[in-house]
Amino acid sequence: MEESSKKEGGQPAATGLRKGLTNYGDNGFSLFLRKAFIKGAGYTDNALDRPVIGIANTGSAYNPCHGNMPQLIEAVKRGIMLAGGLPMDFPTISIHESFAAPTSMYLRNLMSIDTEEMIRAQPMDAVVLIGGCDKTVPAQLMGAASAGIPAIQLVTGSMLTGSHRAERVGACTDCRRFWARYRAEEIDGEEIADVNNQLVASVGTCSVMGTASTMACVTEALGMMVPGGAAPPAVTSDRIRVAERTGATAVALAKQRITPDRIMTEKAFENALRVLLAIGGSTNGIIHLTAMAGRLGIDISLDRLDALGRETPVLMDLKPSGQYYMEDLHKAGGVHALLRQLKPLLHLDTLTVTGRTLGEELEAAGPGFPQEVVRPLAEPIYPQGGIAVLRGNLAPGGAIIKQSAADARLMEHEGRAVVFENLEDLANRIDDEALDVEADDILVLKNIGPIGASMPEAGYMPIPRKLARAGVKDMVRISDGRMSGTASGTIVLHVTPESAIGGPLAYVRSGDRIRISVQRREISLLVSDAELAERAKANPVTAPKAERGYRQLFLKTVTQADKGVDFDFLRARPDGRLDPNAAD
Repeated sequence: MEESSKKEGGQPAATGLRKGLTNYGDNGFSLFLRKAFIKGAGYTDNALDRPVIGIANTGSAYNPCHGNMPQLIEAVKRGIMLAGGLPMDFPTISIHESFAAPTSMYLRNLMSIDTEEMIRAQPMDAVVLIGGCDKTVPAQLMGAASAGIPAIQLVTGSMLTGSHRAERVGACTDCRRFWARYRAEEIDGEEIADVNNQLVASVGTCSVMGTASTMACVTEALGMMVPGGAAPPAVTSDRIRVAERTGATAVALAKQRITPDRIMTEKAFENALRVLLAIGGSTNGIIHLTAMAGRLGIDISLDRLDALGRETPVLMDLKPSGQYYMEDLHKAGGVHALLRQLKPLLHLDTLTVTGRTLGEELEAAGPGFPQEVVRPLAEPIYPQGGIAVLRGNLAPGGAIIKQSAADARLMEHEGRAVVFENLEDLANRIDDEALDVEADDILVLKNIGPIGASMPEAGYMPIPRKLARAGVKDMVRISDGRMSGTASGTIVLHVTPESAIGGPLAYVRSGDRIRISVQRREISLLVSDAELAERAKANPVTAPKAERGYRQLFLKTVTQADKGVDFDFLRARPDGRLDPNAAD
């Protein structure tokens, strides 16, 4: 292996335990000392001479999405050893959407730094990244892209669905549906407690096309996962076999020196965007793919995304845009069932972790079989991609809407703004019987962007209780924040620039008229430029600051939604090159 891995100048690249030696001024002693300590764990020289494959372990008692981590690590290790490698698992930060304060997005970049630096700090010829819950997969791929050594993603897999009074349910689209019914007083406290026991039937990620499922599907389309690796549920034998194959593939990656930049190319990201649009995927996927691409010097343009959306229909019939769950997708043939239909729109010459192209993998997968979860290209669920990009004086840098999960009646709408200044204001007034709000109004929430509030999934504002009791199921809602991929509704998100840095959203007042037109890709505040300028002058915005710690770093360096909410100093250099010290 050392003979086939060369640095510039023809010198062998360091491999195995020789990588990243601690510098004591004597490399021979550094290796001697390293081997002495690792032998304390019972390793032999024969084991230590093999390719070293790191395994990023994100197991945590706080993360039930990763509850199958021990079984996956065992299977990955088996695959590595069967292929002649030496597995070495190591811990990193683990983030769970429901257990991360103030938000999971706040911690994604920290996890990416942790992943990158642990890959760099420890000797490994390739790394297996095991993640699942929403922000973990993008964090790992961002870190691996920057670290620059061969890497492969393994997801924990989706949870099983449950059953509530003979009705099939799963997190977390059904979580939101039942809670909305509870808020509307359609069901009582006893029933909401009963359904709470059934929504999450096993460990694993959300069983619908939320952010975790979205990132699993787009990662397979990117080529960073073994074929067929996205869909098997967490507690199935298929998931364990995927883990074993992942371990073996990591050894081959190490031997071939296939680094992430060779796989995650501009064409590969375009394939991933096509899949994001065709699955009715989470809006969070745009932010994550943009951040991942930025680590490799690739810009993802919202205008290009919108252009792809106009010609890429929604084909996957999964909640919240459709009716099925991830375990149904697995039974229907997984992501390959979708890729076969999208074949005319894909770049089939992109490289995958197998060393073969996407086109070659599709040919190897065969013709598929009849199923109902993925529609033919000519018979879409929705004629355009699941996500559309809106622009106008309210969002000069763009905003997005998940049109496949919106109410068709509200896609062309003008209404009166009902404004909430921040999350506290929303919590205090949304259910106030005195709130001046009607069904045709537009709810506006400020100060929940990256800098305003670390971009929580609060863009899915609840319907005011008095309207919910009257039967209102959807309203136009606008914010600079995010929403869960499991949510649905006519919700405009990621308004850029955000209100906390003086974006136009900061100056919207209750009673203003707002117009959205998905057909024209428009979002307009019907207030003159002169009036907006006067409001800005009268009420200048002061961006939040922090005195110390990670929060100070976050507020000083985080980018806006259109740049992936990554830290500016972690993006690739302007020439697109990675840090020359990223890999030995």
